[in-house]
Amino acid sequence: MFSFSRVGKTKSFYRDLGDARELSDHSFEENKNLKKFLRVKKMSTMDLRQALAGILTFSMFIMLGNMIKKDHFDSYYDVDIQATPVSKYENVAVTTQSLATVSHLSKSPWTKENGEGLKPCWNTPTFKEVEQSEGFITFSLTNGPEYHMSQIADALVVARYLGATLVLPDIKGSKPGYTMNLGDIYDVQEFLNSLDGLVRVTRTQPTLVSKGNPPLVRVPNRVTQDYIVKKVQPIYKAKGIVKIESYFPSVDPIIVGNKNKKLNSFACQGMFGTLKLKPEIKQVVESMVQNLQSWSQNNGEFIAVDLRSEVLEKECNIRYETGRKLCYQAQEIGEFLKKIGFSEDTAIYVTQTKWNPNLDSLKEIFPKTYTKENLMAEAMKGKFLNSEFEKVIDFYISSQSDIFVPSSPSLFYMNVAGVRIASGKNQILVPNEITSESASPFDFMSPYVSQKSHFAYSCFC
Repeated sequence: MFSFSRVGKTKSFYRDLGDARELSDHSFEENKNLKKFLRVKKMSTMDLRQALAGILTFSMFIMLGNMIKKDHFDSYYDVDIQATPVSKYENVAVTTQSLATVSHLSKSPWTKENGEGLKPCWNTPTFKEVEQSEGFITFSLTNGPEYHMSQIADALVVARYLGATLVLPDIKGSKPGYTMNLGDIYDVQEFLNSLDGLVRVTRTQPTLVSKGNPPLVRVPNRVTQDYIVKKVQPIYKAKGIVKIESYFPSVDPIIVGNKNKKLNSFACQGMFGTLKLKPEIKQVVESMVQNLQSWSQNNGEFIAVDLRSEVLEKECNIRYETGRKLCYQAQEIGEFLKKIGFSEDTAIYVTQTKWNPNLDSLKEIFPKTYTKENLMAEAMKGKFLNSEFEKVIDFYISSQSDIFVPSSPSLFYMNVAGVRIASGKNQILVPNEITSESASPFDFMSPYVSQKSHFAYSCFC
């Protein structure tokens, strides 16, 4: 074992060696003792050098560990969103601190990182700020609430810039030809109140629509002023009406946006200030949340995991081809949550509608794992299961949970994160492979939060 007392001895080594050279006339026995003495001195020096080398090597490993980037699936978005066209998202890579530096034994995984809800930074404008025209902008909501937020934001920005009247949207179902009214899911009066002063809104379809199909213009999500001027405005001036359809191109949704700050402000209000659930659906969601809280043994706290086995299996096969780990199955998520300190009595909500055998491995680790089928009152299942309401329920429970865990990068994850950031629910954990026994939830915080890279941070302050 290395001893600091040997340092003092080593300092006198060369002085001893000089004295030894003057002993050439000593007897053979004395010379033999001298050689023995020199060997001891040499061994002491080697011990010192080996110990110092060991310390330097250990330090280098620590530095290397801190430099390595964890391969979060957030670090690169290659997302196949089921819409037209296919969407791909890129995000900023996140570097985590060395897992060896933090022990989950020192902190509870439920330690609050959440804070108070943020306040909107946007100001409600007046109609005087834009010239009003006589035309209409119409659009439909599709694919679920994570899309609805973005579609309303785009429609609002276009209608506001053109001074057009916005036609109250309908909701296209997942089955061809199936259409719902906005009021079947959302509170229409709240929607109208939220747009007061931003744009004019009509509940009824204008004559221009009833006479035939209006011209369709596809606009990229987070549509810009330049795009409106070049692609939408000419058709609007010629026809007096335009139906817009949002698509999600291969761009970074965090960076791309309007240079026009006022239009960005309208996008903020469209995404976060317009859609409220109608009372009947809100009551169903709240009753399911209350069940989760009452069945939890962690002061009513629970985790929501966005994991749909049938969708994830397809997505994982596509993403494995890229050579990157971009999605996690049920067992992997269960092991991840266990390793960062969650106990087996943790209550977990999974967005899977009905129980799938693929979830068994998660339930073995966390017996209190539930789906909508477990949580919903029997009288409500006929209407709300196997219907357009499923995604709505998933979105709002995921937004209200104490901790949210996405199994893969998606628009669902991105917009749930936005709602949570706005409400101060910052506990969003991104799964990753863990090789250390001392991992902390704080090492896996979503970069949307840790780097404040989400669009929501430009809307709230």
